[in-house]
Amino acid sequence: MSRVEQIGQCQLWLGDCREILPTLGMVDAVVTDPPYGIGADEAASKNNGKWGWKYYGETQWDRERPAAAVFSLIRNASKSQIIWGGNYFTDHLPPTMQWLVWDKGQRDFSLADFEMAWSSQEAAARIFDYSRALALKDGKEHPTQKPIEVMVWCLQQIPKAQTILDPFMGSGTTGVACVKLGRKFIGIEIEPKYFDIARRRIEAATKEPRLPLPEPKPVQTSLLDGGR
Repeated sequence: MSRVEQIGQCQLWLGDCREILPTLGMVDAVVTDPPYGIGADEAASKNNGKWGWKYYGETQWDRERPAAAVFSLIRNASKSQIIWGGNYFTDHLPPTMQWLVWDKGQRDFSLADFEMAWSSQEAAARIFDYSRALALKDGKEHPTQKPIEVMVWCLQQIPKAQTILDPFMGSGTTGVACVKLGRKFIGIEIEPKYFDIARRRIEAATKEPRLPLPEPKPVQTSLLDGGR
């Protein structure tokens, strides 16, 4: 059974994305951070308080990564995709021109120095520098929660996408970033605990000011056309 809640321009689904995705229409883009299948939840339970690990009370959610069929559903439901942890899914995703990288600004730490997102865009690869210390200021409530600033940066790579879908919503950071940028959002989460956290965070974001629109970039002209 699934449940749907509407918060402003955000539609939140509690349920299994494998069942819900086929019922949704085409969206502009999917921006998501699926389970990587590396057992991050179990590692956190064993190493709570050590080397940057924190245990959030949930286990087994990261034992397996999504099947190839899920990525087919994602690609069929959207014009563009940005998928975090794309390096774990290269057998399910085609070769691409653009990879997005979040550089955490710290080296030789027990966790990764950076994280990578596969992007369907035919555009140059990009890197976003955002320190691990700054990432903690959002109040982390999910084991793999991305900073809001990182997800805002992701959405800025697809400026024409106005309706964003996240089939692995988690604590709702993609939704919060959408609210801040004035985009429409559809989120799906199977775990009731995280669905409630996402709902609370997204609702709080709707009461905050939106981010200012970016200044228009100057138009470059060619010397051959007389500077017109």
